[in-house]
Amino acid sequence: MTTGQPTPYPAGFRRRRGLNWSSLGLMYAAYYMCRYNFRFATPGMQTEFGFTTTQIADMLAIWSLTYGTGQLVNGLLCDKIGGKRCMQIGAFGTIVVNLLMGLVPLLVIGGALAAGAKVLGFSAIDPAFLAISVVWLVNGWFQSFGAPGMVKVNAAWFRRTERGTFAGIFGFMIQLGQVASSKLSPVILNGISLGILVVAPGQWRWLFIIPPAVTLIAALFMTFAAKNTPDEAGFSGVIEDEIDNSAGVTVSLKESFKTIFTHPLVWFYAAAYGCTGAVRSTSDQLAILYFQEQLGMNMKANIPRVVIWTLALMPMAAVVGSFLSGWVSDRFFKGHRSPVAMVLYLLEATVIGCSAILLLKGLVGPTPAGIMTGCGILIMIAFTANSTHSIVGAAAPMDIGGKKMAGFAAGVIDSFQYYGGAISLFVTGRVLDATKAQHGWLFWYVIMTGFGLLGGLSMYMVMRKQKKMAAVTAKSAAG
Repeated sequence: MTTGQPTPYPAGFRRRRGLNWSSLGLMYAAYYMCRYNFRFATPGMQTEFGFTTTQIADMLAIWSLTYGTGQLVNGLLCDKIGGKRCMQIGAFGTIVVNLLMGLVPLLVIGGALAAGAKVLGFSAIDPAFLAISVVWLVNGWFQSFGAPGMVKVNAAWFRRTERGTFAGIFGFMIQLGQVASSKLSPVILNGISLGILVVAPGQWRWLFIIPPAVTLIAALFMTFAAKNTPDEAGFSGVIEDEIDNSAGVTVSLKESFKTIFTHPLVWFYAAAYGCTGAVRSTSDQLAILYFQEQLGMNMKANIPRVVIWTLALMPMAAVVGSFLSGWVSDRFFKGHRSPVAMVLYLLEATVIGCSAILLLKGLVGPTPAGIMTGCGILIMIAFTANSTHSIVGAAAPMDIGGKKMAGFAAGVIDSFQYYGGAISLFVTGRVLDATKAQHGWLFWYVIMTGFGLLGGLSMYMVMRKQKKMAAVTAKSAAG
């Protein structure tokens, strides 16, 4: 490991790195456009198929479970085949699956799946629920190639003391996809007419036809612009990896698995990130139903401007929080993420707990003041929940795995974000169906508050473990 001041970068390196991470960031933003389109389709699905809140939440939870498991498997594979190739596989896979969702009659798929399930001895399952769950499950698997691939490539291009800040910048790039989805989806649902393309209002299937075209353009740009390492771009030896600075960025599956699976910090970070996912997934994915049921908004067509702007401001608030947390961890804590993350989890729990009190007092509902309060709460939740996104989900895996094993480190940690999201969605959907007639969406806030507190506890455990590791290292050095 080097000491003292870092060596200045050679001429042209920062510009070439900017091209690299911008192509990766736009690619991952396009992934989001083929993910967050689902939430806008849920009111139309409820009208057409009669789905309950529990069924919608279960579909999203199935996606989260698949995505999380895919992160583990594909993160390990990423360390073997390289980050760029993983991102390409995920991009072209999600394009095909989204088009399948929009163009193929879902009841035909569901009928075939239900018939197969009956032959295997399973009880009757709603064909529409089965079709959408299975197709979206496959989408989750392809999407799970993206995050490990992006983290692995970036680990080779950034020093440890830069990773938190640049993870925040990447957060901005990534959230552009959610902003684009929040802007484009209402336009599609409100009806569009572009030359020979005419889409009537309320046609939710078009949400899965138009975004893949954007994703294809981003995939082609990344294919030509991104390189796995500075060496491939002609900048050999510029970034020194503090974990393993030997040549190359790939390792065997066995070495990556053994090193990361037994790392003393990775599982604490994973547990904390599960709490991030629990809040982030439910606040993002159930927001459309929240607008419709708690705030009394029309979310099938002619979507109100206040909703459109709130859904656009949520990822922007997430960007600000993500960038600030990464910068603070780099600038004031020398690349240590846990102290900053612990404070942020506790702040998140405080914000959401206070929001529950406001809803309990009747200050969140279908009145002008109640709507503005409800929208403001979502923006604050996005700010606090996503502040840990860059340092726990992006910077920490790079710190733990380095350029050679960041893929699996990201896969382990990020998988728990979606396991946490799945647990939260399973629980929240059932609790809301049982309680919202009397209490509205109160228990949505209550459940998220609990996860915020658990996240803070997990980061406290990381801090304790790091102190013990530092003491052992100092003792060994002295001996």
